[in-house]
Amino acid sequence: MTRAVGLRWQERRPVLVWERGRVSPLSYGREIGFRAVGERRCVGARGRPCVVGAVVAGRSTGGRCAECARLDRAHSVAADTAVEDPRTYRVYLAWFGPGMVKVGITAEQRGDARLLEQGAVAYTWLGRGPLMAARRTEEVLGTALGVPDRIPYAAKRAARVRLPDAADRAAEVVALYRRAAGVPGWGETLERAAEPRVVDHAEVFNLGRVDAVDGVVSELVAGGSVRGAVVAVAGPDLHLLTGDGRRVVLDTRLISGWDLVPGDGEDDVTMPVVRMPRGEQGGLF
Repeated sequence: MTRAVGLRWQERRPVLVWERGRVSPLSYGREIGFRAVGERRCVGARGRPCVVGAVVAGRSTGGRCAECARLDRAHSVAADTAVEDPRTYRVYLAWFGPGMVKVGITAEQRGDARLLEQGAVAYTWLGRGPLMAARRTEEVLGTALGVPDRIPYAAKRAARVRLPDAADRAAEVVALYRRAAGVPGWGETLERAAEPRVVDHAEVFNLGRVDAVDGVVSELVAGGSVRGAVVAVAGPDLHLLTGDGRRVVLDTRLISGWDLVPGDGEDDVTMPVVRMPRGEQGGLF
């Protein structure tokens, strides 16, 4: 029995991470199966365990109790509490689906790990520089281009079904890059990218095999099981094909803090599963 931490991207490959640092690489086409046991416990914050081992709700995607969530947030770049961070940051333009784009920042040393974690299908860099210059640029461009600072995961999942081809994806990213290049007020100390260089993750995520989603696991429950062949992985989402032919998505943020045991021979999916709202299915269901 092993307690899950969640899914991570290592060297552009998805792996499941467990307590004490053990990892399980995920391969497309391979069947995985597990059953949840006991209670879901807080995963702690910033590499430190929760001091009280608090029980966490099954639907929580954070996997943390209120106190650990506060501690984690208090030291995050997103909360603007790390203003003296000396690292170089990059500003990016990320594409998740037609008309679904955001501007964000990430530490340069992380490469495109942040884009993989978010499930960005395509992206391009906009510039690089100190943290606060990057943050100002993110805010200026987000406002000028009318794009949000975050996109709900439910919308990302729906957009992955039957994506436009790579050329169309790149064209939309480049067009928005051109608009961004014409926006005044970028941070004075930011080094702009001279030209757009679109990186596409569809092959990394194996999205060519995602032609529908029949349901999404809404929470894990003690005694419930999940089993299926891995069709694709995008961000934290596992796209699974079950033995009865259903195409089910498991948001692996839901597994953090659970003790999981092998589920070979179990029913395919006995966790609660919900269909995506009709308006988010792109007319495919």
